[in-house]
Amino acid sequence: MSAKFIKETKEGTLLLVYVQPKAKKNEIEGIDEWRGRLKVKVKAPPVGGKANKELVKFLSKVLGADVELVRGETSREKDLLVRLSAEKVKKRLGFNQKS
Repeated sequence: MSAKFIKETKEGTLLLVYVQPKAKKNEIEGIDEWRGRLKVKVKAPPVGGKANKELVKFLSKVLGADVELVRGETSREKDLLVRLSAEKVKKRLGFNQKS
């Protein structure tokens, strides 16, 4: 399985995410093959940046690293910068296969 939603950069790893707000719980649902993004559900509604804050907080906890929203403030498709290597991000998300 290739991890097209993970891109290594100078600053860290770019994580391409598709967000589903107003979910029952915060969780990583898997890969949205059609969009080529990691699908993440968050409990918060998409109002006043609440879903964005929840997404960043949730992924920071899951990855154990600093996460920053860099693109997609008002879109469901978001690009997040994770201050970790791509290998570590894959490992912590459970995608250990080499892509």
